[in-house]
Amino acid sequence: MRINADFTKRVAVHFDETEWVQSPAAGVERKMLDRIGEEVARATTIVRFAPGSAFAAHTHDGGEEYLVLDGVFQDELGDFPTGMYVRNPPTSSHTPATEPGATILVKLHQFDPDDRTEVRQPIAGEGRVDLHRDAVEEVRVERWAAGEAVQVDADGGLEVFVLSGSYAEGGETFGKWDWLRVPPKGAFQAAAGPDGAEVWVKSGHLSQMI
Repeated sequence: MRINADFTKRVAVHFDETEWVQSPAAGVERKMLDRIGEEVARATTIVRFAPGSAFAAHTHDGGEEYLVLDGVFQDELGDFPTGMYVRNPPTSSHTPATEPGATILVKLHQFDPDDRTEVRQPIAGEGRVDLHRDAVEEVRVERWAAGEAVQVDADGGLEVFVLSGSYAEGGETFGKWDWLRVPPKGAFQAAAGPDGAEVWVKSGHLSQMI
């Protein structure tokens, strides 16, 4: 399976224009943003867990990072409520589940094989919140004021996911849970909407894909 697999191209996925797809696990649905592979894949996905649903225990050979968008996500390590960012490195394993239900943004099989960094951090705060940084990539949450002009370095590629509010870029408006991927050597120049914008940003990590 290949979805938005050409990393030389700008890709925009609008949440309200994308259908949910049933996963192999009962009560678990997905909106696939990009994907290379079948059930074990290099993937960026919005996943919705119905109350009481779970995935079977599994190991993340290529690592996993996720942001809880709604509800409470759970595994053997604890409860992760809305606004929690988690990085589970390669070789880690867990049994994901949720009693109350949850929606997450998750990226799979995108870590350096030698990466062993674990992160469990809430995104709450004022302005910018740095979540992870290494020699390859940077992950953060940014908060833009109403009407603010924003320019972000996209030399190594960029992903922007809207948590709340909106922004305009490239002739498109991006609202809640919309996703934009800018290729390496691309440009990101945007204007925050009338209520500002809170966005999850990942940069510098896409050069290896082209």
